Amino acid sequence: MSTLTEATAAIRSGPQGPQVAAVFDFGGTVVDELPRRGPLRRMTGRGDARRATLLGGIRRGGGDGDYGRFLQAVERTWAGAAEDELEQLGRSAFGREIYGRLFPEAWQLVREHQLAGHTVVLVSELTRFQVRPVADKLGIEHVLCTRLAAEDGVLTGHTDGVPLWRNGKAEAVREFAAAGGLEIGYVYADSATDQPLLDLADAPTVIDPDPALAALAADRDWPTLAFRPRRAPRPLDYLRTVAGFAALIGGAIVGILRKSYTGRRQAMADALMHDATTATLRSIGVQLRVVGAENARAPRPAVFLFNHQSQFDVIIVPKVLDGAVTGIGKKELANHPLFGPIMRFVGVTFIDRADTAGAKAALAPVVSTLRDGLSIGIAPEGTRSHTPGLGPFKKGAFHMAIKAGVPVIPVVIRNAGEIAWRDSPIARSGVVDVAVLAPIDVSDWDPADLDERVEQVRQLFEHTILNWPQPD
Repeated sequence: MSTLTEATAAIRSGPQGPQVAAVFDFGGTVVDELPRRGPLRRMTGRGDARRATLLGGIRRGGGDGDYGRFLQAVERTWAGAAEDELEQLGRSAFGREIYGRLFPEAWQLVREHQLAGHTVVLVSELTRFQVRPVADKLGIEHVLCTRLAAEDGVLTGHTDGVPLWRNGKAEAVREFAAAGGLEIGYVYADSATDQPLLDLADAPTVIDPDPALAALAADRDWPTLAFRPRRAPRPLDYLRTVAGFAALIGGAIVGILRKSYTGRRQAMADALMHDATTATLRSIGVQLRVVGAENARAPRPAVFLFNHQSQFDVIIVPKVLDGAVTGIGKKELANHPLFGPIMRFVGVTFIDRADTAGAKAALAPVVSTLRDGLSIGIAPEGTRSHTPGLGPFKKGAFHMAIKAGVPVIPVVIRNAGEIAWRDSPIARSGVVDVAVLAPIDVSDWDPADLDERVEQVRQLFEHTILNWPQPD
């Protein structure tokens, strides 16, 4: 069994450049399989049946019979469907369900190959309606899938050409590489049915292999990686989360009462955040493993930037920063029955992201808050990410820091999305890694260079995620 660290080191030390192809199988390698029971079996309408077929095809391994049944379901349920409808179903399915099954380890490998300049290819026996949304989020341009015949934008229910199964998948990759003059340097796959594909690579790697592939990998001395399963919340997770929300409310009340004798709102707000976040994390069974904690204490005030992947980031970040800090949130949170009152009490500024001019006006008082000595925590992406990767950084936080004359301090969160998926209020127990990086002085930043400077900070976040610092 190899490690992810060894795999990334091999990529970094190996051949670089676009002439090297890195090929990733889809199901079981980049995306974990989806449940085969539950909601999928309750779908009865035509749209539901099409969606069920789309989701049901995403699975680990499987044999010829399994794949044959998938193609039969495609013929039966997708015939007569508009391509636009299936594309929308695919995007919707990704945003609601598939993103939670994306392996963080696969994201890291894909990103390492991209940074090495390799030509990254995502290949699957499935269709572009399932695979393309994932490829887009991972920044993968090249997708090879089983093609479906269409007439005037309407699917006929038949395949167009050879399905990309077993030798068909390998042949599609071979033809793609030959057309581009590429060397097939790397292939990642999880099933014995992908042996022809793995045989193409200079450096094949198997991911959580089925028994037949595991035996083959051992015989051929192929590296084997284990990815953490992307399981859905279990009943115990729901119970812990309910307890966590109760602890949040109780901790907030206790914190306010504990410092009410001071008569100072900020002292009560700090105690609220400390007690509420501590009680919540303890109740849901989440531990924080923090590197660079000293940077969270000084200098103050500062603009603390954090990458955003989970609803529980609003618990994690205040716990790490531990007082004398407030935040900025979207206006919808002001009316949240649980977070709204707490966020209002600690002085969060709510903005309407759809109203650019109004948002800028709303941020003006934040500069005064910083000058008065209170720090600000803000997610420069503006929204939660579907993957461990980072979205573009907005410039508002940097403008505030420049105007207030305070530094920005990156707070990098590595795996909060594994504790709670992007749009899920349910948390699992586990460990969240946080790195608080050294302050960045923005006092001499030229507004003309701001786009470049902001991108450098975003790249610093990504570099930290890919090269996690070790504790002193």
